[in-house]
Amino acid sequence: MVIRIIKKAKKPENPFPEIPDPFGYGQRAVDFLRSMKHPKSKLPGRAFQLDPWQEKIVRQTYGPCDEDGNRLIKQVTIMLPRGNRKTALGAALALLHTMGPEAVPAGEVLTAAADRKQAKLALKEAEGILRAGSEELWSKGQANRRFEEGRTIKVLEYKNQIAFPGGTFLESLSNDAGTQHGRTPVFALIDEIHAWKKRDLYDVIRTGLVKVPNSLCIVITTAGRGQQNVAHEVIQYARDVASGKIHDPATLPILFETHPDADWQDEAVWRAANPGLIHGYPDIGGLRQLAREAAQRPADREAFRQLHLNVWLGHSSDPFVEMQIYDQGAAPFDLEELAHEPCWLGVDLSSTSDLTVIVAAWKVWDDGYIVHPWFFCPADNLDKRTQQSGYPYNQWADDGLLTATEGNVVDIRIVESVIRDICEQFEVREIAFDPHYARITMANLREDGYPAVEMRQGWVTMGPAIQTLEKAILAGKFQHGGHPILRWNFDNIAVQDDGKGNKSFHKGKARDKIDGAVAAAMAVGRASLGEDTRSIYDTEERPEGLLIF
Repeated sequence: MVIRIIKKAKKPENPFPEIPDPFGYGQRAVDFLRSMKHPKSKLPGRAFQLDPWQEKIVRQTYGPCDEDGNRLIKQVTIMLPRGNRKTALGAALALLHTMGPEAVPAGEVLTAAADRKQAKLALKEAEGILRAGSEELWSKGQANRRFEEGRTIKVLEYKNQIAFPGGTFLESLSNDAGTQHGRTPVFALIDEIHAWKKRDLYDVIRTGLVKVPNSLCIVITTAGRGQQNVAHEVIQYARDVASGKIHDPATLPILFETHPDADWQDEAVWRAANPGLIHGYPDIGGLRQLAREAAQRPADREAFRQLHLNVWLGHSSDPFVEMQIYDQGAAPFDLEELAHEPCWLGVDLSSTSDLTVIVAAWKVWDDGYIVHPWFFCPADNLDKRTQQSGYPYNQWADDGLLTATEGNVVDIRIVESVIRDICEQFEVREIAFDPHYARITMANLREDGYPAVEMRQGWVTMGPAIQTLEKAILAGKFQHGGHPILRWNFDNIAVQDDGKGNKSFHKGKARDKIDGAVAAAMAVGRASLGEDTRSIYDTEERPEGLLIF
């Protein structure tokens, strides 16, 4: 398919004179977008609908320049709920860099998404805009001749490309198709990054953009779940720039985000999060129907908050506790100050796929606890875990948050050695194990006088422990120091109830881990009982009247 380049429309007046545009680049970008057509547009002549909120984004991106005419903005992070025409805006901006005034000879323009199907959406959207604006379609023979003459545009479906005069091209890439090293894009549209399971392609594109001057990266996404992913990293950086915590004039944050505590059923909240509603999109009737259904189904409510109000949620769809409440215990503490306080350990020994973890709990005030974890993972599959899960196991190991033991299974001897070190450093009263994988370790420790006890992970034992843990978190009496792996584990919990008020922990997806949360519940549960299985002969404080010879 071949399409001729479209004509420009008349210049409208600038409704945003406060946005700097010393070279008129913002105005020419707006002019170009308004000159296009869209196949679904209801405006006269199917003109591309560029509403004021979209126009402001375009002017903020392309208008501000330095004295040499170089664009100040290098990264635009846009968070929009579903139905606000993210794809149309992104495709139009991609065309601005391939056939518009921002195009450079032989420029490489990329759209990237989580999978092949999503990646092609922006490419197909761009093709639709081109088709709507074409005056004439050519036969195959004429198309090839005119393309070679630099007079037409050509869609190369087998390459997922659209080629333009001057050697520029628009290509779609997917994050599930492996890395794309060697890329040198002048413009990249990162689509729905909240769905990206790994960061490889994002890093390749970002490092490729710095190879050429005046390049631009635009991230357009809805809100996601969890914090241990590239999407949260990108959005959090944009938040910090928006709040002034980070000074970065090259990053433009556009975040239509709803506070987690906002009334999700309030239509005023809907309108604040959805800038297109005032212009007729998304469909207000459809949102009302979804809200009515969500009022009766908690899972639908969470999806409504995430996808239509841009509330960034915890990873689990059925969370144990709200993570903003959990995060209240992130204040740091000094382990050395706890050296002489009674301590209880919960140990969850893993199979090959899970994490092994030791969690220490100190009961430092009434119904309140401080916890600290030690995580372990096989070194041989550290890279594989990072690549398959998208979570930064390698970085955790480098930062000392995770001990990687040699081999393809966790070396239990190292775990046992760490337990012994903890007992030497702290006043450990009990070491609670699920005996399923721990019988040899327990026997070794008991033989040397360490207080190892069984704590099976069933309803009878774990139900009360989980209830105690939940009560402490909700009361703001659970201090964890913000350990990122422990937080991730808590965020992954899917809760099941036995119908009698007892809860158990489960993980929603195989790649998610909850071992740290399980061990924390074990440690807190034993600490709440305050039991001490040591012999009185092992304590320095002996009962009055006891004679020692």
